[in-house]
Amino acid sequence: MKIALPSRNTNLDDHFGHCEYFTVFTVDENKQILTEEIVQSPKGCGCKSNIVDTLSAMGVTMMLAGNIGSGAVNVLNNHGIQVLRGCSGNVKAVAQQWLNGAVTDSGTTCHQHDHECHTS
Repeated sequence: MKIALPSRNTNLDDHFGHCEYFTVFTVDENKQILTEEIVQSPKGCGCKSNIVDTLSAMGVTMMLAGNIGSGAVNVLNNHGIQVLRGCSGNVKAVAQQWLNGAVTDSGTTCHQHDHECHTS
């Protein structure tokens, strides 16, 4: 399994579409992180760039995100990538917490840039 996290300075970036890069972890059947890859974020809005195609082609099936818009969630879902919203902190710690079952979806989706986020 591969999971991706929008990242900035080894932490989960607060907004999917503005991250510096994506951290992609490969996880084995025992929920152990095997490898870590960095995928540079393309210029432009996340869901309107080629990043979803890139992550999907890599085999990513889960996105652990902070704030993310409904358009990005839909695009990711349409590419077979589930999205868990409301994450924050060090990317490796967040990934491990999710693997341990300690992270749940916040139910919050962003609706526009420079905005407040709303519960969906």
